Amino acid sequence: MNIATTTHSWDESVALFERRGLPVSSYQNLYEEEYDVHSGPLSIAGHLDLDAADPEGTGYIVDGDLDVTGAVLNTDDGCPALIVLGDLRAAAVYLEGDAKLLVRGSVHVEAFVGNMTDKLVMLHGDLHARVTVLSAEFEPDLIEGTLHGPVLAPAYLAPAGAEAPAAPETVLVPEVLCTGTDDDPDDVRGFDAPGVHGGRLLRRIEAGLPVTLAAGRDRASDHPPA
Repeated sequence: MNIATTTHSWDESVALFERRGLPVSSYQNLYEEEYDVHSGPLSIAGHLDLDAADPEGTGYIVDGDLDVTGAVLNTDDGCPALIVLGDLRAAAVYLEGDAKLLVRGSVHVEAFVGNMTDKLVMLHGDLHARVTVLSAEFEPDLIEGTLHGPVLAPAYLAPAGAEAPAAPETVLVPEVLCTGTDDDPDDVRGFDAPGVHGGRLLRRIEAGLPVTLAAGRDRASDHPPA
């Protein structure tokens, strides 16, 4: 990932957080090391794969809005932190490792997915998602604003402000639903969100394909029949 950045010491990073109003309760849980800072808004074409990122510091700070045409992805341990001091817009956010994601503003995605992660995820604005999928004890540490959109999660997870549980088949495309023939626990990726096949969900997000019925309808309306 080629992002123009300037390396900041921890003290310089904290000074930036304070200027932008990021609460101490968020950044006090970060590693107190150097961070790579991108000044101003940032647009990224394709996926932002945090597992493949190799910053000079411990993570990235975007001092503005971050727009990603693909997904923000994390499936392994050891990925850099991502701190966005504006809004985050992406096709999807998929977190499954030890992600550290802090967003000062709001998040706008088709799908927000969290699974089995030893993470720090704090969103200080709203979460706008056509679907939020939570699995294997994953729950954002903070959604300070409003969670918009249906949530698919096991019964023991009940994010504050979430809508009543939805039936997966009313939200997700059939390709990412579990079927009676699914017998490979590794391929399901340990998902316990009812009716959701984690492996097919991830592969579809990585392929840039819609995972919700609403997104599919939107794409179809962009190309009406001749």
